[in-house]
Amino acid sequence: MTQPTDTRTELLRTALSLAASGVPVLPLRVGKVPFGNCRRCADSACGGRPNMKTPGPCRCPAPCHGWAAAATDPAVLTSPARTAAWRRAVAVAYHPGGAGLTVVDLDDADAIAWARATLPATRTVATTRGEHWIYRGVMASSNGVRPGVDIKSTMAYARYLGPGTGVMADLPDAVRALAVKAPSPARPAPRTVSVPAGGGECCHRTPAYLERGIAMAEQRITEARSAVHATVYRTFLAVLSTHGRCGCLTDAHVARLFTAAQAKGETLRHCTDAWANARTTLGL
Repeated sequence: MTQPTDTRTELLRTALSLAASGVPVLPLRVGKVPFGNCRRCADSACGGRPNMKTPGPCRCPAPCHGWAAAATDPAVLTSPARTAAWRRAVAVAYHPGGAGLTVVDLDDADAIAWARATLPATRTVATTRGEHWIYRGVMASSNGVRPGVDIKSTMAYARYLGPGTGVMADLPDAVRALAVKAPSPARPAPRTVSVPAGGGECCHRTPAYLERGIAMAEQRITEARSAVHATVYRTFLAVLSTHGRCGCLTDAHVARLFTAAQAKGETLRHCTDAWANARTTLGL
């Protein structure tokens, strides 16, 4: 005789199916929010996120630190600590940025009407109050970018509500622009910066040169132990002074730098301002 399917078993099956497709997943508890931090990290004993001493994916055995608990490894998802959480879970969530995706979360009918008139069509998933529009590409997450609209990508989670309908499109500039706030007045340059001549020529001979530069910039921000705000600004300035004129910097590169800065406690607004001020200083 066939046994009735347990809802929580079905949630884990869904999670494992998503993970097999490269989508990092995590369980949500009652209230449709992540499980609280484990005992070792309770009350920010570990430093808390996004200010942990060693930024990166959460390595705690139990689901911990919200979006950072998302995983694709079936051995992690079915471990004793995770299994205990799945038994109490009410929904599955995923980390869009970890899957190379951005979710435009539309909370009401007005927001949906705006999206249909403004954004390119893409994969759409119905939610309790509105819709999720899912695009291929990553960016910094930001809430309240306009009435009823949130952006969930890096350092964020979104509830999984099914595969949706439609063909997924690439992340458009119109969505990226939503997270860009008006910059504060540019701060004076701390020193004179020599900028390579423009003219459309590429500043690097190979893609590896650019990749090395971005990786070094991420490391410089990550290793900052003090004056993080100033370090982020100087790092942005250095990257733009080398790569800002030739057009080789992509949105993905900028998103990596913003993610590193946010992992050290910088807000999206501070990152946006620092980037804009660096560009103004260099006349870009």
